[in-house]
Amino acid sequence: MFSLKGKSAVITGGGSGIGRAISVLFAKQGAVVHIIELNADAAKDTVSEIEKGGGKAVAHGCNVSDQQQVLDIYNAIGEIDILVNNAGIAHIGEATTTSEEDFTRIFNVNVKGVYNSLFAAIPLMKSKGKGVILNMASIAAAVGITSRFAYSMSKGAVSAMTLSVARDYMADNIRCNSISPARVHTPFVDGFIAKNYAGQEEQIFEKLSKSQPIGRMGKPEEVASLALYLCSDEAGFVTGCDYLLDGGFVKLNN
Repeated sequence: MFSLKGKSAVITGGGSGIGRAISVLFAKQGAVVHIIELNADAAKDTVSEIEKGGGKAVAHGCNVSDQQQVLDIYNAIGEIDILVNNAGIAHIGEATTTSEEDFTRIFNVNVKGVYNSLFAAIPLMKSKGKGVILNMASIAAAVGITSRFAYSMSKGAVSAMTLSVARDYMADNIRCNSISPARVHTPFVDGFIAKNYAGQEEQIFEKLSKSQPIGRMGKPEEVASLALYLCSDEAGFVTGCDYLLDGGFVKLNN
């Protein structure tokens, strides 16, 4: 079950964290993985890990907010069975404390970056007669989270795009779903805490961990396992759905 043998998978932000875990697992399941990553060195590290495990992967240095770069790379890949829109950045701020520069930066990566990949990949999927798209949304699209104005905006847009694409391309045999994680422990989270809460790292980590009723943060590998199911043939009846992967954050935080 859950074999991806013979399939070509494009994963944005595959150089670290959740994207890296998805890339490694998809390659293990037989996919040829194309890692789209701004940090070319991180992408190469993921490729090395995959190749050591006997898998196949290719690194592509790319800024997902640049449509022409995305088009050139995707068209060069040529055949795309699976697209995972995972690349994203975070921001702390309210509506009145978020600068126009920061708002635009979040929009360009988290919203336009997803659009650019959809714009480039869907025609390739249509020409093949099938495809699977998985977008990484967030619990921030479903509930109000303090001081996450721009980030929540961007993930709300991802959720809306997921539904639109699932509806528009159903007749083309293209499925589109999303995953909404709560906090997942990645190097990004460690860096984020260090940058914004210097000197309080342990306390903030514990606080963020306990904000999930299950009592901890998620693991990248747990997100990857759900991603594998949603991108596999076994999930052929699933489209237009968002999956909370949140340790009970949304439904049980009362």
